[in-house]
Amino acid sequence: MPERRPTRSLPSALRSLRTPADPGFWRSPVRGARFTAVLGVVLLAGLTLLFVTGLLSYAAYNPDLNPVNDKTPGKGLLGFYLFSWPTGPHWLYRLTQGLHVTVGIVLVPVLLAKLWSVIPRLFALPPVRSVGHALERLSLLLLIGGALFQFITGLLNIQLDYLFPGSFYTLHFYGAWVFLAGFVTHTVLKAPQAVRVLRNGIPRGEPDTLAAPDPLPATLSRRGALAMVGAGSLLLLITSAGRSFDGPLRRIALLTPRGGTDPGPGPNAFQVNKTAAAVRITPADTGERWRLTVRGPAGEFRFSRAELLAMEQHSAALPIACVEGWSTSDQQWRGVRLSDLAALAGFPDRPPGVFVESLQRGGSFRKAALRDNQVRDGRSLLALEVNGAPLSPDHGYPARIIVPAAPGVLNTKWVETLTFGEL
Repeated sequence: MPERRPTRSLPSALRSLRTPADPGFWRSPVRGARFTAVLGVVLLAGLTLLFVTGLLSYAAYNPDLNPVNDKTPGKGLLGFYLFSWPTGPHWLYRLTQGLHVTVGIVLVPVLLAKLWSVIPRLFALPPVRSVGHALERLSLLLLIGGALFQFITGLLNIQLDYLFPGSFYTLHFYGAWVFLAGFVTHTVLKAPQAVRVLRNGIPRGEPDTLAAPDPLPATLSRRGALAMVGAGSLLLLITSAGRSFDGPLRRIALLTPRGGTDPGPGPNAFQVNKTAAAVRITPADTGERWRLTVRGPAGEFRFSRAELLAMEQHSAALPIACVEGWSTSDQQWRGVRLSDLAALAGFPDRPPGVFVESLQRGGSFRKAALRDNQVRDGRSLLALEVNGAPLSPDHGYPARIIVPAAPGVLNTKWVETLTFGEL
């Protein structure tokens, strides 16, 4: 008879299995304090830039100007920093929002690598060893949860996939402050240690608590792993940053909307956010019966497109820049200055702000408010033409707002009414 081999009891076998709480479960030879510290320093710089440019993007909407601009009416003290958004330089929003979105995309491989490098710590037992350790774990919860939430909602917004419940503006704004709480706390707790490791390495005699105690044979060095992370970020940069530029760079921005090829030839052949068809603007809405209504202390006036073209025309070279991070180069706009229309409405000396209403009947930002400094800028136009031709329906025919340094959604298209006065 064949010899029977003794079998291990089930409880004994289960006891031999390693769980994520066991340091021996994690065996990658790449993990280590220095590897994590390098990624942490990159994230420290990048996430700080993301937070600052995100706050600037929110300020550019002038949310404290008028309720119609304010997508977070319950922000309270979180709006302490808001200021009057300037009109110069005219490419300001194109720069700040382009940086915000591009840096966010480029940091994705760095963030994922950082989370991978510290994941053993998340399973360490006991979960809390001291008050300081509890504070560190809480900061990690806010930091990791906040970062993942911000990156996921931001990337979905860039791709125009609104899968999340509620308004992107509200979720992203409050999520940013939750993330900041964890980010600042974690930085205060960990930055001195990271700097010390980068300068001097692990002190002799001290264990590298992030390194695997029983590593597998190395197939990739830590420098090689960092190079792979950098290559991933570079690839994302190459295939996304071009959406902020016309020409060859846009054609290789394959990972973002408004990338790829330019939208055909002609004066109106530049990127557009929402089309006339998408918001149900018909030729009947913008035809001969269309009139612009201008209101102010002097009364209410109505102008046909022909009458607006008969007024003194001015030109301005301005881009279109949107919250999704895409933008165009400067386009040559021509039309009537908003300050001239304010003078007709009864403000000849110091124009106030203006409340703009669109023919668009549904969707966000069909109404918007502009500050007095925006109305007074000589480059702020009720544009009737672009690049020497009448506006196309998708670019706002018969008339649209164009203001230097303003987010694209405040450059209202298919304008119906301008009301000048206190907002």
